[in-house]
Amino acid sequence: MSTAILIVDDHPLFRRGVRQLLEMDPELAIAGEAADGEAAIEAAGRLSPTLILMDLNMARRDGLDALRALREYGVEARIVMLTVSDAEEDVVAALRAGADGYLLKDMEPEDLLAAIKEAAEGRMAVSPRLAGLLAKALSGPRPEPGENLLDSLTAREGEILAALAEGLSNKLIARRLAISEGTVKVHVKHLLKKLGLRSRVEAAVWAVQMGVER
Repeated sequence: MSTAILIVDDHPLFRRGVRQLLEMDPELAIAGEAADGEAAIEAAGRLSPTLILMDLNMARRDGLDALRALREYGVEARIVMLTVSDAEEDVVAALRAGADGYLLKDMEPEDLLAAIKEAAEGRMAVSPRLAGLLAKALSGPRPEPGENLLDSLTAREGEILAALAEGLSNKLIARRLAISEGTVKVHVKHLLKKLGLRSRVEAAVWAVQMGVER
């Protein structure tokens, strides 16, 4: 089954280039295009894409605002920011708002296509040169020795935390553990609360830092 992708960018030539790149892979299909965040929200509701590639800085409604709105509306499509900005605040804000990845437009075409395919398969997609920045920005200080936060998790929450550390989506976690996506969502919510974290991305970074086995 092919992945239906919505391309959101205010530059027609860039949208065309991304479309041509995606059309090189038979497993990827173009669901449609949108020129700004407002149009992206409308298109997502009408086209039901499985993956949205969205620029950050756009007129009328920017990508971050559109991302927040899409998540508030319950859109479950994977959303990956595809932008020129490598500013720490933009990366962190997007991932905390529910983005499933953050890719830079200056990536080599073959690397970009590979990253998009990873996102389509349910994995976190982040440009390699942003990985260090992300870990530094999202990670807080390690817990004090007396704070055994990992011990506060149930066995199932521990399994899900390890899967988050791999960048897996709820769908892939559900498949791996033979449980429903709804059950995964509940467990993720509970473990975030126990660990005092705000997003699955922060949980993934924290898990890697703490040496959680993947």
